[in-house]
Amino acid sequence: MQPPQLIAGFLAESCQTVAVLGIALHELGLLQFGEALHGWGSYELGRRLSLGLRDREIVIDRTCALCGCEYEWGVHIARFASRAELTDAQIGSLTHGSSADPCWTTERDRLLLDAADALHTHHDLDDRLWERLSGEFSPEQLLDLLMLCGWYHAISFTARATRLTSEAGAPQFRDFLPTPHEAP
Repeated sequence: MQPPQLIAGFLAESCQTVAVLGIALHELGLLQFGEALHGWGSYELGRRLSLGLRDREIVIDRTCALCGCEYEWGVHIARFASRAELTDAQIGSLTHGSSADPCWTTERDRLLLDAADALHTHHDLDDRLWERLSGEFSPEQLLDLLMLCGWYHAISFTARATRLTSEAGAPQFRDFLPTPHEAP
């Protein structure tokens, strides 16, 4: 059995979400990595993060969608989308659209999408986007945004490379395909 299948099989039997990936890593003998994963993940999903729930979920959902990580995207849509007050149109846009979609009515939301897109595509934020972000977010929030996006790239890479499959009943990308009149 190749390593991705071995780890994915273990994860499928041992845990139901990436949120408990640290426990699985502990069981695999990767205790130090598991402890670091748990500690940082607790911060990113905790109340100490300077970004609110809606901001956090927009960045996470967009990043996971851009990385093609249906597993973690589905976990977050199922658990947090309604609490973050994301509409079906916004979930579809996070998954398949852009910040120019009409469902985004605040500059703050559009900026979060633009930042996640730039970090994913260019691995950087250009000066103009930095200026726009700085007008809306504090320095602490900007650092958290960068780290959150990077963290969910790492989670997405891990989930995809270990071949984690969607949880039973979890939403899938195809559930939020744009209808013909919504398509870009």
